[in-house]
Amino acid sequence: MIGYGLAAIGPGIGIGLIFAAYINGVARQPEAQSRLQSIAILGFALAEALAIIGIALAFVL
Repeated sequence: MIGYGLAAIGPGIGIGLIFAAYINGVARQPEAQSRLQSIAILGFALAEALAIIGIALAFVL
């Protein structure tokens, strides 16, 4: 379980960077919010999938 705790740091940082870039993009171009939001949610889902795979492997191994 300690290994999973360390492995969860990566997706946590990735999600933070994704939404930081989203907020920065919307602040610069508010008219692009809908397009950027869909990209940010897709990036969130992919980064969160890494954490879910990590916890699944932690229980299997």
